[in-house]
This record gives sequence, structure tokens and C-alpha cells, in this order.
Amino acid sequence: MTTELRRLRNYIGGEFKDAADGRTTEVVNPATGEVYATAPLSGQADVDAAMAAAAAAFPGWRDTTPAERQKALLKIADAFEARAEELVAAESENTGKPLGLTASEELPPMVDQIRFFAGAARMLEGRSAGEYMDGMTSIIRREPVGVCAQVAPWNYPMMMAVWKFAPAIAAGNTVVLKPSDTTPASTVLMAEIIDSVLPKGVFNVICGDRETGKAMVEHSVPAMASITGSVRAGMQVAESASKDVKRVHLELGGKAPVVVFEDADIAKAVEDIAVAGYFNAGQDCTAATRVLVHESIHDEFVTALAKAATDTKTGQPDDEDVLYGPLNNPNQLKQVAGFIERLPAHAKVEAGGHQVGDKGYFYAPTVVSGLKQDDEIIQNEVFGPVITVQSFTDEAQALQYANDVEFALASSVWTKDHGRAMRMSKNLDFGCVWINTHIPLVAEMPHGGYKKSGYGKDLSAYGFEDYTRIKHVMTSLDG
Repeated sequence: MTTELRRLRNYIGGEFKDAADGRTTEVVNPATGEVYATAPLSGQADVDAAMAAAAAAFPGWRDTTPAERQKALLKIADAFEARAEELVAAESENTGKPLGLTASEELPPMVDQIRFFAGAARMLEGRSAGEYMDGMTSIIRREPVGVCAQVAPWNYPMMMAVWKFAPAIAAGNTVVLKPSDTTPASTVLMAEIIDSVLPKGVFNVICGDRETGKAMVEHSVPAMASITGSVRAGMQVAESASKDVKRVHLELGGKAPVVVFEDADIAKAVEDIAVAGYFNAGQDCTAATRVLVHESIHDEFVTALAKAATDTKTGQPDDEDVLYGPLNNPNQLKQVAGFIERLPAHAKVEAGGHQVGDKGYFYAPTVVSGLKQDDEIIQNEVFGPVITVQSFTDEAQALQYANDVEFALASSVWTKDHGRAMRMSKNLDFGCVWINTHIPLVAEMPHGGYKKSGYGKDLSAYGFEDYTRIKHVMTSLDG
């Protein structure tokens, strides 16, 4: 007996639709490796329709009051909370994530972030009106930028969708959002929930592949393109958007250094770093995957971390004992395994280093030591459950190693020395520095990096302001 596949559809102008030419892609549950749904493979006609719907809705949404936009977002947050079980189930099927952890660690912050941006809608700041020239009064207006083309990744499909649409809609923009082709289910469900709250065309979802995203970014309608994804994808978006000088918001890769000094609490550091490195199968651009340890505690730390890795469990979504599920797709599994297969002779696999099981895309919690700064696995993003460990001699070398990568998103420092922590946080070239912790995020604080990690901020008032433009209005006092 064959099970009928679920049929996902685009959400354009308040209606659920198949791709105009009927093309579809198969959606696979990475925990089983089995197809469970089909989704539209949207082409130019679908992109045109979504952009037209967003453009038509923009004037009306732009002219709503901040209070009205706040009210709508609060309704969305409440609706997501009320249907949390459905959203978690869809996300778990999308990604293979553990059901319990998705319900406790992703859904609540996601709802909180929507509520934060609901409040931010009424808190835009700017210079006060004043006379900066004799006889003239100047006023600063903050306005929405227009239609926003947004592309979300597959590692956190629900939460990254929120990071995209919530600030954009709070600021008065309209949205065309594309989920990853491997994880469209939870975003389509979000569209179903949002349908009863927002005016038609304010929020649109189109499913598709890389070519769909390219067509969105190159389309003449959007005033802004926002993507969370790989460096390669970000570079392509920036290039495409440059042709008509679109505003671009990029949140790309990471290679977070985790600097552990000799006075750190080793037991706490190991426990927290293991969680921050293996959560979500390490498929997180802020993951604690590149550990730098003072030489005096290196061996003790590696032994403890290898044990923590061995004690960490991966498995099916309904297993309450697992910390993480599978990698997202066969290509990602191949990429992670490839890093281990290509390790230089001086590297040592202390734990893991192999696929788990013969069903789905699971990979064991892995620790690799004995590495040099120019090794491939140190310089490039693995995006899997692999933690590397290097040794350093002093603060200067630790800082040198930490900054010597092309990414600059997140970092952490582990020490009891306050002065050292402050020096390191000043000199680490990363958009976020955690001290004696790694990976907590709050809606009020910005998330975003430098260098090849991209530009622009998610979350916080800074992220909200990214979706606005500034206009100076000057008026003569003489009438």
C-alpha cells in the first residue's frame, strides 16, 4: 500500500496555488530518507504573481498605523502559540529535529520574537524636529522600504521565517518569502495561520529552488532582498541585486571561535560547548565548533569533550533522550563526512567521525584534535556535529587564531579574569561575543556579523530599522 503524499502549495495574494506550470519537487523527511510531500517548483510566472500581489497590498499596509501593525503581529503570535503542536510537528517532519526540543527551544523564542517586533512597530526613534538652519524646521521620517524578497534557510525554517517577515511587516513592508526547497512545510503552515490575520498580499510564500530565489532577487518590484544562507548564495544575491541597486540584507556563514583559558571552569565549559556545538546537528552558523584551548589544560579538556561527545545522543524525533536529529539532506551528510575523510595525518578523531544508522542522514557527535590553523576543517564551515580543538600558548596567539578566518559572526571567551574577557571581547572581530556561555539569543539584542558572514542585523531594534528608509523633510517657517 502506498501512502498519498501531502501536497503543499504556494500562498499568493491570500490564495493557495500550485505552480503556474504545474511543476513540483519532492520533499524528504531527513530522519527517514523518505518522501512525504510535494511542493511547487515555482517559476517566473509564480514570482511575477507574488510580487504583483505584494506590490498591490503595499500602499494599504504602509498606511496602517503602528498600533494596527502591532495588533496584527500580536494576533499572529497568539495564533502560532495556539497551534504550536502543529507547527512543531511540521518543523520536525521538515528537518528531523527532536519534537520535545523544538517545542521547548524554538517555538517559544519564535513567538517572543514576533511579539518583540509588534512592540518595535510603535517605538521607531529618530532625531527630534528642530531648526538646524535659521527659518527652517527639519523632520526625519522613517518609512517602510516597500516589497521585500526574502529567502529563508533549511536549518531553522520556522524561526528564520519569523526573523524575516516579522520586522518587515512591523515596519509596514509587504513580503514575498521563499523557504528552502528541502523544508517548505512549516512555512506553508505559517501562511495558513497568517491568512486569517493579515490583508491579502501582505504576506506571500512561494516554494521553489535556487532558480526561484534568483528570479525573486532579480525581479524589478522588490526594494530589498534578504537572505540567510551560504556565502556563495549571499554573493550571488548581492551581485544580482546590484543590477538595480536593491538594498541587501545578508546573514551568511560562521566559524565561531570558542576561546577557553586556563582559569576557566572546565566542567561547565565542556558541558555548555558540547550542547552549543551539537544542538541542531551543528547546523547553526553560530555553533561552538572551533575550540581554542590553552595548552596547559588542552589534554584534560579534549578528554572531557570526547566523553561529552560519546554521551551525546542523536536519533529519531520522538526519542526524548536525543540532543539532535539528522543532517538536513544527503548532500549535507556527504559534505560533513568529506571533511573527516580529508583530515590531514596530524589530526586525530577523538570521538565520532562516522554516520549513524542506515536510515536517514544521521552523523555521530565528533571531536577532532591536533589541528593546525591552515587546515581545511579550521578555515571552512562544516555545518555539522563536528567540534575541532586547537591549542594556544597565550592571549595574543588565541586572538590571532580566533580572528584568522573569513567569517565573523559569533565567538565566545571562557575565563574568570574580567580584564581578559573585556580585552578579548574588544579585539575579537565578530558580531557577537559571549563570555562564559555560547549561543543564547534574545529578541532585544542584534544578531549579525562582518566579513563573509554578511551584513545587516536580525532581531533587535537594529534589525527592525534595516527594514526602514530615512527621509529628511525641511519646511520654511515663513510659510
